[in-house]
Order: sequence, then C-alpha cells, then structure tokens
Amino acid sequence: MTSLAIFIWILNVTLDTVGHVALKRAAVTVNETELGRWKAMLLSIPIWIGIVCFCLEFVVWLAFLSVLSLSQGVLLGAINMVSIVIAGKIIFKEKLDRNRIIGISLITLGVLLVGVYA
Repeated sequence: MTSLAIFIWILNVTLDTVGHVALKRAAVTVNETELGRWKAMLLSIPIWIGIVCFCLEFVVWLAFLSVLSLSQGVLLGAINMVSIVIAGKIIFKEKLDRNRIIGISLITLGVLLVGVYA
C-alpha cells in the first residue's frame, strides 16, 4: 500500500470514529420530552460535528477507493468498527465482554493480513 493510501485510510478511520462519537454524544442528551430531546440534539454542537465528519468521510472514502481496489478498501475499512468500539470504551466507559474482544481481535488480524498484502 502506498503512503498516500495509508494517509487516506488513517484520515477515513479518524473521521468515521469522530463522527460516531460525536453523534453518540449528541444522542445522550437528556430531556423530559421526546420533542425536547430532539430539539436539544439538533441544537448541540456534537451533532453538527458528526454530520460534518460524515460528509468529509464520504469524500475521503471516494479518494481511498480511487487508490485501492474495492475489495481491499472495504476489508481495510473494517478497522473502523474496531476504532469505534475502542473509542466507546474510552470515552463512554462502555463494557467490552470476551466475545467483543475476540471479535475486534479477529477483525484487526484480518485487516492486518489484507493491509500487508495490499
């Protein structure tokens, strides 16, 4: 994999992770009514950070696919799931049970195998 592909890949993972974390932060808004919760979410900064991150990620994903084959890109993109789980653990103190740890380990192993031979 070229240096450009690696840079784009890291940028994609970063934007995807920040986008998911920002939307989760916006979604945990507490309000007495459902309508009030939605208003609070739509007025919050995290939801707009998430939306901007996903718009940028769309462009970065297109760039990533322009430098790799679709099959490699999709398989390498699976690392996004791992980064999101780790961010959820660190930022939101979400629990990781044994099955999730095994799952993210297998995904990471698969991405490493694809990355080495990309």
